[in-house]
Amino acid sequence: MPLTMNREVFITCAITGSGGTQDRSPRVPRSPREIADSAIEAAKAGAAIVHCHVRDPETGAPRRDIALYREVTERIRDADVDVVLNLTAGMGGDMVFGPTESPLPLKQRGTDMAGAAERVAHVAECLPEICTLDCGTMNFAEADYVMTNTPGMLRAMGAMMTELGVKPEIEAFDTGHLWFAKQLVSEGILKDDALVQLCMGVPWGAPNDLNTFMAMVNNVPSNWTWSAFSLGRHQMAYVAAAVLAGGNVRVGLEDNLWLDKGVLATNAQLVDRAVTIVENMGARVLGPAEVREKLGLVKRAPK
Repeated sequence: MPLTMNREVFITCAITGSGGTQDRSPRVPRSPREIADSAIEAAKAGAAIVHCHVRDPETGAPRRDIALYREVTERIRDADVDVVLNLTAGMGGDMVFGPTESPLPLKQRGTDMAGAAERVAHVAECLPEICTLDCGTMNFAEADYVMTNTPGMLRAMGAMMTELGVKPEIEAFDTGHLWFAKQLVSEGILKDDALVQLCMGVPWGAPNDLNTFMAMVNNVPSNWTWSAFSLGRHQMAYVAAAVLAGGNVRVGLEDNLWLDKGVLATNAQLVDRAVTIVENMGARVLGPAEVREKLGLVKRAPK
């Protein structure tokens, strides 16, 4: 099918993620202050949306601590820059199996299984405009780790997000995740003007070749809004590919640590480069107020 380039593009910056990158670059933020400061810098560089995880301030390990999320969101909201808040709800479904001949019991280190209400408790507390919904179970290239999101769990979490008035960002790591997301919309659990992030090149999900990318794009309903990213050295190439294919873009240290070969990046630098690519393609970068209007978002603060 012919490509229709997007002429009005919003940029999401994924600030820190939950992967084991904290010891690979000193620029990966750990503490709530560092995460918030990095998000604010990214917003000033042109990111309309900041996607935030939290980490243990000392070790950098991923956490689900509501107090850490509250501090991050308060610091960002108190800043002198406007930005749309997007909090992860992807954690709490981690299973790490034992050896292949005795996979059970699950290994305690790395396994983190929580109920639906617990997985969205920080969303209910902080009331961001957006939170993520990883729409399927997937193997990752990390030994015997499985990201677990059952249909029942996703129905429960999606319903809670909709009830809270927080827009789910569907994280699609493969075509089947889009299939199930459309099922959630058909059941009325998610609204039909859905938002989706196409996650390319994450082992072992959808590979980041362009044929697979366009298969993902062509499976997104025409009334949905979508964005895309890929990992590492492919991150900036996917800025151009997403705009050309009609979508929006995501960059940030969650997905890529490098600005150039041998040069570690900051989030603001990655956003700045994405802005340059988008504008050099003849498109306009949207601000947070325009994104709220486009996506039907309501900026709120906790009660």
